[in-house]
Amino acid sequence: MDILYLLIPLSLVLVFVIAIFFWWSLRSNQYDDLDGPGYRILMDDDRNPAAGADNPNGKPAAPNKDAAAQN
Repeated sequence: MDILYLLIPLSLVLVFVIAIFFWWSLRSNQYDDLDGPGYRILMDDDRNPAAGADNPNGKPAAPNKDAAAQN
């Protein structure tokens, strides 16, 4: 029975902390766009970003001779 004197105030503090974090998330617009990330994954460009627009097959580009001469 003595443990209830500790657990009830502790649970009330925990409820208030959770409520504060929930209120903060609402105020900072965390729940504004729930569908956007899912659509961004589906509409993502599947090309290799390292290949670039000049090399669409994904193979590494040949080294630039001018850049090698400068080093």
